[in-house]
Order: sequence, then structure tokens, then C-alpha cells
Amino acid sequence: MDLISEMIRAVRVGGAGARLIRKTAPGARFAAFEGSGFHVITTGPCWLVSHDEPVRLDTGDIVLVTSGGEHGLSTEPLPLHDLPLVEMGPFPPAPGPADFEFLCGAYHLQRAPRYLRALPGLITVSPEPGRHPVLRSLVGLLTEDATGPGAAATLRAVLDLVLVQALRQWHEDNQGHGDDQGPPRVTHPGIAAALREIHDKPHHRWSVGTLSEAAGLPRAAFSRLFTAAVGQAPTAYLTGWRLHRAAQLLRDTDAPLARIASQVGYSTEFALSAAFRREYGVPPGRFRDTVPVLPSPTAR
Repeated sequence: MDLISEMIRAVRVGGAGARLIRKTAPGARFAAFEGSGFHVITTGPCWLVSHDEPVRLDTGDIVLVTSGGEHGLSTEPLPLHDLPLVEMGPFPPAPGPADFEFLCGAYHLQRAPRYLRALPGLITVSPEPGRHPVLRSLVGLLTEDATGPGAAATLRAVLDLVLVQALRQWHEDNQGHGDDQGPPRVTHPGIAAALREIHDKPHHRWSVGTLSEAAGLPRAAFSRLFTAAVGQAPTAYLTGWRLHRAAQLLRDTDAPLARIASQVGYSTEFALSAAFRREYGVPPGRFRDTVPVLPSPTAR
């Protein structure tokens, strides 16, 4: 089971955006934001600048912004705060000649997955034609989708796929180099079976005992293997998954809270409200009323 795809699918809420940006010297700075995103360099070279060492980027390179940290793209390796701040909004690309060009994509992540929070804030990926044909094809599709008619219909799905594939490549490229923070893949068939049960039936009255039965493992062995594979104990993961699903349903549907509670395994709407407030810091009603929408990040 691929937890990259499952967790990103589960926790993404809000609007997605992608726009082509054309910049002249010195470049552009992006303020910190609540979410995740990436840049695809369509015409390089340029430099990724942050509070760490600058990184040179060429055409086709991808920058993953895993947790919305402040950063910039520039014609030279300048200090970050020497760059002008990008104005957020639905603006077309700047006319005239440009020193470099890139596609910027972003979407809101409410309570980002543990492995995304553990990764470096900025990750660079260079897809090679022979090794990463899927990622290169997706980048081409995203470029066409973001700038063509009817982009909103498929943008979310393409953004997801680009992020998932780029994370997989980064993890593959960093294996054997001291990287122990990559997105996990669950290969044990019993643990994968238990995860499928949780994902498909969050309303079920699960316990460690019933999950271990679904996995076909003794209870103690199941708890140990699950925690090692996923990074959380079974009950903690189950609670987090249920609340993520509740957040999705609050954002994506107008179902009453009592119905959502029954769909995600809570006996009453009051029980769900209490757990939801502990996790997200606001009651479900307020969460539903404040849908975050990321404006498409573009520059004039």
C-alpha cells in the first residue's frame, strides 16, 4: 500500500491553483503559507534561494515546497530578502522578455501528513527522460492544463499526481544516503490489509483486536509491525484518519454533522465535535464556514 497517495488524497482540502510566471532580474520571493506546492522550471536556468545554501535549477527541474516555507527564485544566488515579494492573485504572466519562466502550483493541506512535516522544507528533483517518463509526462500535462481552457476540471488531480511522483523520485534518489524520513510504503500484506479496512470502513467499530484479526496477526505483533510501518500506533492512526475524513466531508459536502459522525465512526455529533476541536483547534461548524482557498500564485 502506497501511503503517499493515500495520505495526500485524504488530507487535501481547499482550492488548487497553478499559473505560469515569467520573471526578469532579480527574481521573486514567496512568503510562507499554509499548504504545500511546487515550481516546475520551464525555461532556466535560475536559483532557488532560502535560508539555506542556494541551489542552481535548470529547465525541467522541480522544487517541492513541502510545508509552505518562505523561499525565492532568482537570476543569481542573492539573499532571500533582496528579492521582491510575489503578489498573489489571478494575474496573467508578465509580458515581454523574461530571464526565466516557471509553473507554480499550490494547494492547501489541512494538518499535513507526518512524513511531509518531517521532510526538508524545500526539495529539488531533476526528472531524467529515461528513468522518470511518468513524471515528465505529468509535468507536460500540468503545463498544458494550467494554461488551457477548462483547467479547473482536472487541475487538482494533476497536481496530486505531480506531487506524488516527485516525492517518490526524491525518496528513490535518496535511498542509501542517510535518508530515513521518506514517505513510507507498506509492504507487509497484513498491515496493508488493516490499512485498507481503516480507509474503506472508518465507520466500523475498530479496535486493536479486530484490526489484528483483519491483518491475520497476533495482537502484539500487529501493534509492533503497524507502528514500525506507519509511524503511529493503530488507534492513533485510526483517530487521525477518521478526523481527516470528517474534515473532507465538512468541506466537500453539506451533510449534517450527525450524518458525518456516523460515517466516520463516532456515535454522536457531540463526540465528533469534541475530537475535531482537539485535532483542528476549531469546532466543525467554524471549520466548514472558513474554507481556505489559495489564490493562484502569479507575478506581474
